[in-house]
Amino acid sequence: MANVNLQVVTEADKFAISSIGVFTNKVKLDYDEAPHNYSVEISISDGATTDIAVVEVQVTDINDNSPVFASDPTTKSVPEDIEVGSNVTVVPATDKDSGFNKEIRYSLRGGDGTFFIDPVSGMVRVAGELDRETKAEYNVQVVAKDRGRPARSSTATLLVQVSDINDNVPKFSESEYKVEVLEIESVGTSVLSLSAADPDEGANGKVTYSIFQQSPSSDPAVFDLDSSSGTLRLAQPLDYNGVKVYSLMVQASDGGTPSLVGNSSVVVKVMDVNNNPPEFSKESYDVSVFESLASGAPFLTLEVTDSDESGFSNGYFLYNNDTFDINKQGVVSLRRDVTLDRETKDNYILQVLAVDQVKDGLTATAQLNITVLDVNDNAPQFPDIPDPLHISEGVYSEKAPGEVFTIRPTDADAGSNGEVSLSLVSHDPLFRFREDGMLLAVGALDREHRETYNLVIKASDKGSPQRENVTTIRVIVTDINDNRPEFSSSSYVSSILLKDAAKGKVVLTLSATDKDSGNNSLITYSFYEGSSPYLALNSETGEVSLTSDLADVNENAIVNLTAMAKDNGQPPLNATARVVVELRVVSLVDTVAFKSSSYNFSLPENASTGVTVGKVSASAGSNLYSVAYSLKTHTDVFSVNANGEILTKTELDKETQEWYILDVEAVDTRDPPTSATTMVRIQVEDVNEAPQFPPEDYKATVFSIAPYKTPVIQVKASDPDVGDESRLVYSLVSGSPYFDVDASSGLVFVVSAVELEEEMATVEVKVTDPKGLHATAKVEVEVQRSASSSDVVTISLNQPANVVERKVPELEKSLGKALGWTVNVIQVFSSNGGSSESRTLREAAKTMVSFIAVDEGEAVSSEDVIKKLQSKSAEVTAELTKVFGQDLEFDVQQRPDESLDSDSMVVIIALGVLLGICILGLIVSVALIFRFKRNDKKGTDMESLDMERRSEGYTNHSMNPSATSKKEDTLSAQWRKETAEDQAVKTDSVKQDRESDEEDSDSDDSHTSAL
Repeated sequence: MANVNLQVVTEADKFAISSIGVFTNKVKLDYDEAPHNYSVEISISDGATTDIAVVEVQVTDINDNSPVFASDPTTKSVPEDIEVGSNVTVVPATDKDSGFNKEIRYSLRGGDGTFFIDPVSGMVRVAGELDRETKAEYNVQVVAKDRGRPARSSTATLLVQVSDINDNVPKFSESEYKVEVLEIESVGTSVLSLSAADPDEGANGKVTYSIFQQSPSSDPAVFDLDSSSGTLRLAQPLDYNGVKVYSLMVQASDGGTPSLVGNSSVVVKVMDVNNNPPEFSKESYDVSVFESLASGAPFLTLEVTDSDESGFSNGYFLYNNDTFDINKQGVVSLRRDVTLDRETKDNYILQVLAVDQVKDGLTATAQLNITVLDVNDNAPQFPDIPDPLHISEGVYSEKAPGEVFTIRPTDADAGSNGEVSLSLVSHDPLFRFREDGMLLAVGALDREHRETYNLVIKASDKGSPQRENVTTIRVIVTDINDNRPEFSSSSYVSSILLKDAAKGKVVLTLSATDKDSGNNSLITYSFYEGSSPYLALNSETGEVSLTSDLADVNENAIVNLTAMAKDNGQPPLNATARVVVELRVVSLVDTVAFKSSSYNFSLPENASTGVTVGKVSASAGSNLYSVAYSLKTHTDVFSVNANGEILTKTELDKETQEWYILDVEAVDTRDPPTSATTMVRIQVEDVNEAPQFPPEDYKATVFSIAPYKTPVIQVKASDPDVGDESRLVYSLVSGSPYFDVDASSGLVFVVSAVELEEEMATVEVKVTDPKGLHATAKVEVEVQRSASSSDVVTISLNQPANVVERKVPELEKSLGKALGWTVNVIQVFSSNGGSSESRTLREAAKTMVSFIAVDEGEAVSSEDVIKKLQSKSAEVTAELTKVFGQDLEFDVQQRPDESLDSDSMVVIIALGVLLGICILGLIVSVALIFRFKRNDKKGTDMESLDMERRSEGYTNHSMNPSATSKKEDTLSAQWRKETAEDQAVKTDSVKQDRESDEEDSDSDDSHTSAL
């Protein structure tokens, strides 16, 4: 194909064509400033021939121009009375674009809504009323916006100035002016300055003053008003006798066209000249008033005359007094904030000055004498009376009275209003007043019967109405020595074990009281009859103590003495009491105790009053003491007699109340006495039905090394008749050497489970109601071997054994918290084997605690426990301190068998068992011989042993000899690795001295606790 040549022939400066035929513009085409259409010739040539064509180019508009205002800013003035809707001005704008791009719409910004603009024409009009005095000009922004996309806009400022018109009337500062002028004022004197304001501007606001009316009229006028300043002056002399008042009508005119006028009035009062003084009707006024005159009350009118024409109507009174007031009418009254008090001031003298007018007034003087009369407005007042008043106890009477104190009350009133008499409001027959105010005792006074008398006394005056005052005085009856000392008991009995004896140890304390006071009640103790080389009596405290350690006493002995308590009165009085001290070789129970911790009784609901419900029994542990019973609860329904029999006091109704839980207290005659409380359950019976167990069998688990009294599970039966199982008695259907059950609670516990290791044991429990009906339940116990002797850890505490024993639950919790495991304490025992020294030296106390740690049901090895005890020593000490207090120390005890081989241990254990059996047999023999010799005390000792067997907690009691020996030997071999001889001795010590040692704060006997 041959090459061709394309070119633009016309408008070549604006357009071009490429060799491939692309037609383009070479410059920017402006629709607004240049032609809208172009006819462009183009040629094409191949070198031989040429052809011409025309390209029609049409230029279209774009919105590239903003509207333009003809002028900016624009100022326009309009009158303030222009009507709403009137045209203000047109603010035109143009746009070079075409079509919609040049169409303009107008809007306003600002102007407070006072103007609006036509959106098409741009005409600004008034939208609200104008007030130049409120706002003189408005600055408005006119916005012109085309309709292109996007739209373009411009703004112009329009300043609208509001021109003034005369639309405000001049206004005087007062609608009416009043002025007073002396008749002697000279012509030309300025009387008053008038003032009027006009908010218009220029001539419209310029004010001119004038008088257009005078009444009464005169020629020439009496007053002249300055037209520019508004000053009113006298133009003619004044004459009070001719005209007393002038009324002027004045006006203020502005300079507007037409002129606006404001009016006001002026009242000119011509004042008379004073030349006559006032006169009082009397030179002196004498008046009396009661002190009860009410505040503000008038009581006198002063009469004053003045011969001047106005009289004394403009006069006033001058006086120097803050108690009374005198008004313009001459009325004298008591001030409103003042009251009279004759007792403070009974007479007033006032010099009163009457002045006829304020300015240059003439005066007159009079004297006012005011006497204040008494009313009975004061109550009698008591003098300072000592507290308390004192009088010695004695037998007084009307004929031989005792003087206590003279009381003379006062009354500030006068006459009969101030005469005072005394009387006793409390009407105590033991006291009265004499006329001179002396308080007399007229009856027998016994300080021990009554020491203090609070007497209410009244002082009354003789006024009308009568006034009185009441006060309370305290009379203390002082003591004379008329009472003997009284011992708290007619006899004092105590006992002491010879092994516990120490020089200076207090055996008992005598206590005597004397109803007298002071030295009369100060008691000195001494032995009156009998003596003993073993006892000493502290004369001040009454403490009977040992003079030696009784080392030379080898058998039981009773010391009988008579003690005297003597007071320090004059003359001294005394009393005596019997003192009995038993020196014992063998320990007996040192406290009263019930034979059972609880009793269950029943009776039919129709039982009559006074029937015996049941009997409780307590022992004092010695035939030296007796026991008294008392009932602490339900005393309105039951009573208890001296024999411990519980009796009904009223008929019982089962439907009203079926169960009664009584607390019966037993108190012995020791000094100080000891007491014990037992619980008595009484059921009001209806129809008896057999008790019932739940249908499911009981299942439990226990470690094979669990010691005696370890709880296994508690069975619970119910009785439809009772509704409370506390009266049911639990027992085993057949005896078991491995388990037993608590008769009252149904708690199944371990006797010895070593032989049942890894076995399933079955126990059948029977529950029996009070009438013999019963039910049975089966308990399956899985005996585990997860814990062994190697799992037992022993620590020592620097605390007495009895203290540790009492706090075993807290000890378990604190160790468990510190170690993060469950801790079960197995045994608590003293480290010194029960030596007597440990009983007296508390600072040497050292108690061993054996325990097992359990984690998720499995016993933790002793090695792991010991490691944790050592690594967490601070935490363990902190927790134990919370239980036992400061200065607590603990130590991990090493197992004594770690240095011995197994063969040696076997030999030691065998020998220990044989030796233990021999010693146990010897002890039993000695005990039988000892009991035979002390046959007269058999009942008491048996009661003590029975109570011992019933005691619970963390002590191993009540085992038969064979079971005890077997169990103790097993525990000795597995846990403590002590010799059989030591264990046998400790077991016997537990049986014989447990309850006695528990009372001893330094007890160190061996104790075995439950897991």
